[in-house]
Amino acid sequence: MNILSPIVTFQNLHEVRRLCHWGPMVALSVIAMCSSVAVLDSIIWYWPLDTTGGSINFIMLINWSVLILYNYFNAMFLGPGLIPLGWKPDDQQDAAYLQFCRLCQGYKAPRSHHCRKCNRCVMKMDHHCPWINNCCGHHNHAYFTSFLLLAPLGCLHAAFIFIMTMYTELYDRVSFGWSSVKIDMGAVRRVHHPIMPFGVAPFAATLFALGLALGTTIAVGMLFVIQMKVILRNKTSVEVWIEEKARDRIQYYQTGEEFIFPYDLGGRWENFKQVFTWSGSPEGDGIEWPVHEKCHQYTLTVEQLKQKADKRVRSVQYRAVEDYNGACCPTGKGFNTFLRTPCSEEPRITLSQGETIYATRGTKWWMYGDKVLTEEQAKAGARVRGWFPRQCVEKCHYDTANNTANNTAPPEEDKKEQ
Repeated sequence: MNILSPIVTFQNLHEVRRLCHWGPMVALSVIAMCSSVAVLDSIIWYWPLDTTGGSINFIMLINWSVLILYNYFNAMFLGPGLIPLGWKPDDQQDAAYLQFCRLCQGYKAPRSHHCRKCNRCVMKMDHHCPWINNCCGHHNHAYFTSFLLLAPLGCLHAAFIFIMTMYTELYDRVSFGWSSVKIDMGAVRRVHHPIMPFGVAPFAATLFALGLALGTTIAVGMLFVIQMKVILRNKTSVEVWIEEKARDRIQYYQTGEEFIFPYDLGGRWENFKQVFTWSGSPEGDGIEWPVHEKCHQYTLTVEQLKQKADKRVRSVQYRAVEDYNGACCPTGKGFNTFLRTPCSEEPRITLSQGETIYATRGTKWWMYGDKVLTEEQAKAGARVRGWFPRQCVEKCHYDTANNTANNTAPPEEDKKEQ
């Protein structure tokens, strides 16, 4: 089944609203700050445009800005590609191998996952990125990764300009020791009369921009390395997590199964070409994928169904003994609960005494699970899951999810966020 790729357009008001979020605002502010200060430092103080080198340097700075913004906006507005609402496989028998998404009222295609932020099932979902206020997935993975590469390179160039500007403008104002030691920098000194003096304000702006550039280089550079690792294995961040859980499940139950990740084509170059192409569009339609010779289209989805069943078995039933208002950092639940709140965008859920929760994971001070809802709420497709303080609940020793999961415990929907 061919699904048309979304087209970048500013006519869709909903897409333009993606800019009205703290992530894009911060990202674009950093880009604007580093680019503008680098250009001003370069043409006014360090490398004026009346030289050949200055002109080339200026063109390179503009080029970095254009390429960074081009890939950034494509990653944001092109989007990852969404599974159509109510989607079903062509062969109805294949539905047995797929998870059903109650929110989208359709089946999840292989490699797709439901994103809580976008409220849709996303093709080949990697994660939801707050910096682009969108998911990173099938259609925009290449643009997103290109942005992660170009941003550190552009920041390194800008950082060089910042350092050299301060070096050349301040070298004769700095002395060491008791003014008896002075570095002779006459060999690099240039005769240059800037348009304006390099005062306190330009120095402060340059120093601040240097900190932004170096911080961005380190942080975004690390994200680029992480993305390239998964791309070269033809995986996503979610699939890395699924693969780890598959190995844990096999080891825990000693089933003797051999789990082979189905989408690794065997060579890094072949995997690389699945995401990066000359046309700019990734390989495939977002529904069907080339797979390992020992696997089939639904190898990974079958494993996800096994993990979902295992999660129901291993979930533990708890009963709320204290009310909790859903605050991110509750002040009345103890110092450690306040201080060690989970660093995650996953929601907190409110609790009232007597409510039942099925916990699936947790930390020493917090737990994550699904709240058991009324029959009416369950039939309406409602679902409440998230974090809550461990001290607000107690384990139900008289009952466990293992013996009551006849379908009180809600199903899992796999997703991943950054």
